[in-house]
Amino acid sequence: VQLVESGGGLVQPGGSLRLSCAASGIIFSIYSMGWYRQAPGKQRELVATITSALITNVADSGKGRFTISRDNAKKMVYLQMNSLKPEDTAVYYCNANFGKRNDYWGQGTQVTVST
Repeated sequence: VQLVESGGGLVQPGGSLRLSCAASGIIFSIYSMGWYRQAPGKQRELVATITSALITNVADSGKGRFTISRDNAKKMVYLQMNSLKPEDTAVYYCNANFGKRNDYWGQGTQVTVST
């Protein structure tokens, strides 16, 4: 199983980024997919999830700014982040979950929001 994130980088406050996660080795369409983040010195936290039924959940910190989506044909999940703030700075991780025994993580992509 591989989850490969891309799209991170340095952006100014108020800017936008679109993160992508390419999945392989799983039956993608049945998995719930998610984005999590971990800032220095903090625990990993939920950013957004999308189920196989396309039900989405966005953490309060990202509501109104972040949108999660998926393309089952391409085995991709995306996180559109708008109006970025310095407190959004973190390593962002892609997650694929289908129960406790089928829980996978990517290596992460750094997002830095700074002037």
